[in-house]
Amino acid sequence: MIEREQRPPTASDSVVRRLNSEVVLLLGWGPAILLQLAHPLVAAGVMDHSVFLAHPDQRLRRLHQTIAAMLALTFGTEEAVARTARRINAIHDRVHGQLREAAGPFPAGTPYSAHDPRLLRWVHATMLDTLPRTYELYIGPLTAAEKDRYCAEASQIAPLLGIPDGFLPTSWAALQEYLQTRLASGEITVTPTARELARASLASPVLRLAGPLQWFAQLSTVGLLPPAIRTAYNLPWDARHETALRLSAGMARRILPRLPTVLHHWPAARARNTHAGIGVGRPTR
Repeated sequence: MIEREQRPPTASDSVVRRLNSEVVLLLGWGPAILLQLAHPLVAAGVMDHSVFLAHPDQRLRRLHQTIAAMLALTFGTEEAVARTARRINAIHDRVHGQLREAAGPFPAGTPYSAHDPRLLRWVHATMLDTLPRTYELYIGPLTAAEKDRYCAEASQIAPLLGIPDGFLPTSWAALQEYLQTRLASGEITVTPTARELARASLASPVLRLAGPLQWFAQLSTVGLLPPAIRTAYNLPWDARHETALRLSAGMARRILPRLPTVLHHWPAARARNTHAGIGVGRPTR
């Protein structure tokens, strides 16, 4: 394995790029999305405006677009990043409305908007927390400094999405404090709408196309959720599931470092690293 040198950080040391280069981090998207939907206003926006339920045949195309956006924001040129942010903002322009029924602590008629910085912060925080945990589970440990840098680097998206300066957590401690505060506030409440969307997500045609990997993906989706949220979604989890998750993750940690990068890094990541003459370092184990 490649041992990372102890040297001052440079542009090539981006923790966001190192993590987002790994295809296996897709396994962290499922629990992050279910966490996002646990906010009643996010769930309402998805239910009212997404093709997820209305057009299930379009889910694979939507997933491809989402991955392409993530890769452009992570590995693209400044122009590509700005262009992608404009597309995201254009989508957000159309996502606004009101709760049709009371949901959690929010009364019927509560307005929502995809441009609301508070909702953007919640969505951002779910990814910010889940993806490093996915990396540690399937690839290897991250230091406290790397987690802090990950949060700080990821917060640079804020001005492109109209998020006020300093609104996003820029350290791991700040992120955990924010998540714990939100979860304890009662604001994060799994509603019937969220459960319906979760059932559709876990039975997605996208996962069925993956064949035997469907079970693997569902295992991580449920296992990486906070226990209280998992219970609120009525998702079964016991010692057997936990053991299966840990054993499968351990197998991935042994196999992935031995594979050529073409099998576990996104093409955009390989292209950028090749152009820059760098590699993506792995922790020594």
